[in-house]
Parts: sequence; C-alpha cells; structure tokens
Amino acid sequence: MSRAVNSAAFTSVGLIGKRADPTVASSLAIVHDYLVGRGCRVFLEAETARTIARFQEHALDYGALGPAIDLAIVLGGDGTLLASARQLAAHGVALVGINQGRLGFLTDLAHANMLRDVGLVLDGCARAEERELLQARVFRDGVELFHGQALNDVVVHKSGDYGRMVEFEVAVDGEFLYRQRSDGLIVATPTGSTAYALSANGPILHPRIAGIALVPLCPHALSNRPITLPSDVTLDIRVLAGNPARLHCDGQTALELAAGDRISVARSPHRARLLHLPGYSYFAMLREKLRWSESPPES
Repeated sequence: MSRAVNSAAFTSVGLIGKRADPTVASSLAIVHDYLVGRGCRVFLEAETARTIARFQEHALDYGALGPAIDLAIVLGGDGTLLASARQLAAHGVALVGINQGRLGFLTDLAHANMLRDVGLVLDGCARAEERELLQARVFRDGVELFHGQALNDVVVHKSGDYGRMVEFEVAVDGEFLYRQRSDGLIVATPTGSTAYALSANGPILHPRIAGIALVPLCPHALSNRPITLPSDVTLDIRVLAGNPARLHCDGQTALELAAGDRISVARSPHRARLLHLPGYSYFAMLREKLRWSESPPES
C-alpha cells in the first residue's frame, strides 16, 4: 500500500552514489547544488563524498547518516539502492533512486529528468511504498556468527572451484519441509522475486503480497519446485556434510558455511521506504524491464 509523503519532512537529504564510478561525480555535484538551492541540508555518504573533494566536510558514514536525514537520493543502479536500503531501513529514511545503471527495477528516476523529478519529490508529489526485508542469522555450534539483512534475497549456494551440489535440509517454523541436493536455494522477498529468483524460474510476487519465495537452484530432483510461504514464518536451513557452501545477502555480503551450520531466515522488523512519482505503475515497470508486449491488439 502506497501513501502520500509530507514534503515538509524532507529538510535533510543524504546523497549516495555508486562507488568507483567516475560518471556519478558530475551528477552528484548537480543534484547537491540543486538541493542546497532548495534550502535543504545536504550530507553525503562517506565513501560517496570521496569522489568530490569539496564534499568532504559534509561526509557521514552510514551510522551517522541514517539519524541525520529524512530522505536519501541514490545515484546508481539497483545494487547501490539495495546497499543503501539495508543500511537506512532501521531509521525510516525514504529512498528514491536515479538510475545510472542498466536494468533499474528499483531506481525509478531517469537521469535525463533528474532535477525535475527530484523537485517533484521535494514538492510532495511522491508516494511512499514499504518493502519487506529479510534478516539472516548463521549459527555454528550454537554460537551466532553472522547477522545480515536483505531487501532482495538470502541465498545459500555452492562454493569453491568445484561444480558439485550442496546438500541441506529446510524447516518452516520448526517443521521439516525437505532435504535437497542442488546448486543452492534462494529465499526471496517480493522485491527480490524479479532478481536472481526470476532467472531460476521463481514466481513473480507483487510487492503487496506478504510472502517469501523459496526457489531451488538446479535441484537434483525435478520434483523440487519453487514454493511461496507466508512472510511471518521462520526458515531454518541446515547445511549437511559434503561440499562447501556460501551465504549471500543481496549478493553483496557473504559468509563461508561449514557442515552443521544453521541459517535462520525471517522477516526483518525494519522495512525499506521507496518513493514513487505520480504515474508509477508496477505492471508498466514489468512490461518495460521484462520486455513484455504492451497491450493486446484491438479486435
């Protein structure tokens, strides 16, 4: 469910850019100066600020940036927005993305119209949509080794140089679901259903569906099919003896797994707040990004 945004809340804005991308620097400077001209206090994420020397005094790391801002403007692709959403979700910061990447399922604003569209956001024309995140915890011998979040997906998959399957078992709220041999398992949110899970023939879930998709990666048994579960369940994935495995959250944070490790995946208490301008349509976005036909011919 989307809702109108109070533009008066956007007095402090954070700018976040794709790292190691020199083409972002000029766009950052343009957006920064526009925001200052609109009377906003502007901060830059610390790594982003390193791209432009004059921004150093306004640089904050994520720990300080979250409490300091009301709105984050992300310049880059979906990967940059994913990383920002994980860091800022706990602070309730609204996010909007300017697409400087390629596909852009999450970054709504086109680079060609970025100042016009940022102005519309500041004018209160945007609507906020909340997206669920997952939290993953890894336990070894009863001790927690890792705690991470994901807006797209938590993935357990084979590791190392060998093309050998991993073996694991899955339980839902403590009830055994299955034992599987495969290249891995994707646990996807509705947001992530159009990411890695889609390439593995997983279902597309509308963002308003309160569900989690379990999508096997090249399973040994063809009867292992994708399944959608309620979003309030807790999954336990236990790695069995055999070939090495690895855990990824949004493909950006990783942990090497050992036999016996237990991965607990559940809905995060935090949500990402994504902003959309008038005219945004989830179905139109799918048609464009997936290159579906627009409309049936008239009879």
